[in-house]
This record gives sequence, structure tokens and C-alpha cells, in this order.
Amino acid sequence: MSLWTSLEPASVTVDPGSRATVRLRVRNTGDVVDEYRFEPVGDVAPWTTVEPQTLRLYPGTTGTVELTFAPPRTSDATAGPNPYAVRITPTEHPDAVTVPEGNLTITPFTEVRAELVPPTVKGRFKGRPRLAIDNLGNTKVTASLSGGDNGDRLQYELQPANVQIEPGRAVFVDTTLRPRQIIWFGSKEEQPYRLAVRRSGAQPMEVDGTFVQRGFLPRWLATALSISLALAIAFVMIWLAYKPQVRSLATEKLAEAGATTLPSPSAPIESAPPAAETSAPAAPDVPEDTSGDAQAGSGSGSGSGSGSGNGGGGSSEESEKPKEETAATAVAEQAARSDGRHICYRAYVADQGWQDPVCDGDIAGTTGKGLPIKALNIATAGTGGVTGNGAHVTEGWLTGNKWSKAADGVDMYLGSTKESVSPLQGFTIQVIKGSVCQNAHIKDKGWRGLGCTDPNATQKWIYGGSAMDWKLQLEAVRFTV
Repeated sequence: MSLWTSLEPASVTVDPGSRATVRLRVRNTGDVVDEYRFEPVGDVAPWTTVEPQTLRLYPGTTGTVELTFAPPRTSDATAGPNPYAVRITPTEHPDAVTVPEGNLTITPFTEVRAELVPPTVKGRFKGRPRLAIDNLGNTKVTASLSGGDNGDRLQYELQPANVQIEPGRAVFVDTTLRPRQIIWFGSKEEQPYRLAVRRSGAQPMEVDGTFVQRGFLPRWLATALSISLALAIAFVMIWLAYKPQVRSLATEKLAEAGATTLPSPSAPIESAPPAAETSAPAAPDVPEDTSGDAQAGSGSGSGSGSGSGNGGGGSSEESEKPKEETAATAVAEQAARSDGRHICYRAYVADQGWQDPVCDGDIAGTTGKGLPIKALNIATAGTGGVTGNGAHVTEGWLTGNKWSKAADGVDMYLGSTKESVSPLQGFTIQVIKGSVCQNAHIKDKGWRGLGCTDPNATQKWIYGGSAMDWKLQLEAVRFTV
């Protein structure tokens, strides 16, 4: 070994975002002039600089280089002792590499950020915001959560109520807001609230939000019901006060007719005229028609038997409302037309509702209109069944790891048609037998390209749609099996 080294000091402490310097002394113990190259190695190498990077020494002379450590104030700078090293490579003897080692202690720091997603929620009986908590420090954070508002008008359910967050990680807390009093009639009412993140030895971090509580019934309906009730009471009172005297003219006429037809007491019974009969005009005879349309046509005549069926008489049978066609009914028709594997699907588009089902690679949804898909209805034939899950722009995976499942010929639904739930940004899908292919069209990005599942792989499902960090709405889909 033709080299002697010394770190001064061998151990040093530095705060994230600051700098610390260590001197490295190097002596050429050989008998020839040599040049040495210095290179930091280890986990802290990205934050380490060496000045100068090369040093030329004569035999028996000593030189000094400086190691400067500048860890960033982020979660990448792990708190605690971190070993470091410098690789020294002689030019004349490249195989005689020397690696002096030292220890760099990074002090801990805590930085927490919290955000409500979304900051404003609407509902009649409850609201469901999510609280995102990010640990931007370099140590684990333990915190408890609570909610409050002015006047104690809301109840809070937080799941989970206590969290532990590793450095550089984030957690989402599901929050349910319930008003203590329901607004039965009237317009919406805004109720500010706040969620607090409490840590030991630190000031609580409060995040403000707004819950817009809607009335159960609109104000105009309450006014209409009040007016209708007042009119009904007034009508009953007038009826009771001025009840009309109703008598039957038919009874009086019948009595008069009977009196005029009775025989006199002195007349013989044989000479008595027959009693008068009260009879209604006879209805005209309707000829029997076996064609099935006579009854419809005869009801529209104007008194003669020759009235045609165009007089406006309606059929006695009421037409039934057609049933909604779903993906299951469409795939059943597709399987009846041709054997094999089929997949049918339809999209619930914002401001349009459910579209008609399409099958085997056709487009469901819209492109170029900016209308997001809120839910999907899928059914298969010949695949043994289909499973999947939907990811929303705001709420993410609403059902977590719980996938929707459906056998062949049965409807499966992904997403939500509720107004309070954001549109879909993506989905996962798989079939029990064989493979399924998908292509998703998302906002501002267009079609993402065809992707298929591998039936021989361990992971048999595939994801389609926006990248989770993009949070772009899903607008159209295609499926094949």
C-alpha cells in the first residue's frame, strides 16, 4: 500500500438543508509521483461533493481534500447515522484502491401537510370528504384526528382516527359528516367545519372545509303544499255551510207515470190499459266481427253501423313500457346469433345517462365532447364470468379491494351514477377463462392503446384509464374477449 489516509473528523452531524465539511488527508508513501482520483460512494453520495476531485502528490508529501455533505430537507434524507465512504484510485497503481469510511448523522425534522379532498361536499343527510395527510419529514409521524365546528352542528366519523405515517408517505382518512338537524323544507345551507391533525408536542394542524346541506324538499314545494291544504280546508268549509239540496227527478217521473196508468175502480180488469213502461232508446245492433278490429272500430261510429275505425277510438289493451336493455340482454342476443366468446357493455355518461349497449370492440362513451363516464355496465358470454373495479377521479378506489363479480350473461356494474361521486378515471377487469382486451380514452390524452390480460400469468387482471396521479376523467372504452 503506497497511500495513507485520515478523515478529520471521522463522524459529523448535519441538519437537512444545511452543510457539513470533513477533511480527508492523503499521503503518498510510495517512491514515485502519483495522481489520485476521489469519488464519493454509498447512500449519501448524491449529496456529497469532493474538492478537488484529483490530487497529485510527490513521494512523502501530504495533500488535503474537503468532503462537503448537503442533504436536502426532504424525506430522502433518512434521520440517524448514515455511513459514507470515498473511493481513492491511484493513477500509477489503479488496482491499489483505498476506501476510507466515516459516519454522517442526519438530524430528524418533521413536516406534515394535510388537505381535504374535496374541500366542499354536498348532501342532505351526510357528506363524505377525504383527508389526505402527507409526511414530508424524515421521521415517522404519529397523529390523532378530530373534527369540530362552530355551534356543534355536525357529527364526525373518522376512519381511522389515529394514523402512523412513514417518511415520504401519505394516508387518506375517510370522513363522514352528519348534520344533527335535517332541513326538511328550504334551500341549501353552508356549514363550515374543520378537521384537526394532533401530534404530541406540536400545535394541532387544522384544515377547513364546507358542508353544503341540502333541504329534503324544495321551498316551492312547501309553499305549494300549504296553498293546496288551505284551498282544501276552504272547500270543505264552504261545502258544509252551503250543502245543496239534491232530489231525484227520476223518482218523481216514475210516480207520475204509475198514477196515470192505473185503471178506474169501476172499469173491468180486462178493459184496463197496460201499464206504462219507462224504457231507454234501444242501442243499434253491432254485427259480430271476427277480424279482431270490429270492437275498436264500432266505438267510434256516429250512430250508423258504417262508422270506420279511423274515428279515434282507443285499444282496450294498454301498451306496456319497454324494458331497459342492459349489457346482459345485449350479450344474450349476441350469443344467440353466433357461438363463441362475446362481451357487451354500456356507459353512463354525465348529462346523458345510460347509453345503448355495444359489443365486441365497439365504442361506448363519447370522444371530443368533454363528457366523462361515471359508471360502466359489462356482461360476457363464454368466459366463465367477469370481475372488475372502478377508480374515481376524486375518491379513488371507492370499494378498496372488493371487486364486482358476475357470471356469464349477468350484469356487472363499475363506478357510481350518484351526482355526489366524481367520474371514473380508470378500471380493472379480468375474465375467468381466456383473455380480455381493453382500450381507454381519457380527457386530453386520447386513446391509451390496446392492452390484454395474459391467462397464463399470475396476475390475470389489467388496468385501463388515466394514471392515478394524473386524475383525468374516463370518456370512452372498448372491450374484446
